[in-house]
Amino acid sequence: MAKENYIISVGGMTCRSCSARVHETLSVIPGVIDVKVELEEKRAVISVDENGPCMEILSEAILEAGYTPNAPECNPEPGQTICQASGSQFSWRDGATWRQSAQNTKWCLIGCSIGDLGTIAYFQFVWTDSEWSTLAIMILAITNGLLTSIALETVILLKQLPFLSALRTAAGMSLISMIAMEAAMNITDVVLTGGAMLTWYAIIPMWIAGFLTPWPYNYWRLKKYGVSCH
Repeated sequence: MAKENYIISVGGMTCRSCSARVHETLSVIPGVIDVKVELEEKRAVISVDENGPCMEILSEAILEAGYTPNAPECNPEPGQTICQASGSQFSWRDGATWRQSAQNTKWCLIGCSIGDLGTIAYFQFVWTDSEWSTLAIMILAITNGLLTSIALETVILLKQLPFLSALRTAAGMSLISMIAMEAAMNITDVVLTGGAMLTWYAIIPMWIAGFLTPWPYNYWRLKKYGVSCH
């Protein structure tokens, strides 16, 4: 069985009771094979199977237990791409991290597009006499895009977490990324069409702008903090 090993420093552990609490919290997460909590080193060593939780899930669990997950480390495994060794130099030249962050950004784009483009299409083809201003439609489209993106992330995370934990994690994963994506898509739409409209020549540029705008941020976030759930 393929597995990955994570090392997460844990702030706030001061006694055996603390380490036991962290151990219990991590052990019950589906996909976790083994947990070793080292009180003196103030860190947790977690082994997960190939379908196990990502770094964000593990960090979120530690946070919810009342402790602080700090900069993650990884025990290198073949093909491992989502973690950063503690103390390593940040670099924008990590091809594996670019590929992984592109995957993350793709899922975010799919989620945002469902609500965003769906809202614009509704006003364009169904409620054609709404008399809503372009700005009002765009604000609603952005809001709905954020909601559907969070909903899609929640569904994906339900394989690893209970509903409420999945929802909280999805909502907090990267609001900055989603907002940047939504803004880029809608600004592109206005520039190309003059309003909240879907046309054959606008949708693809909207997707390109929505993908490229947050991608560097997602790379930075993934490279620096090891945060990824796809």
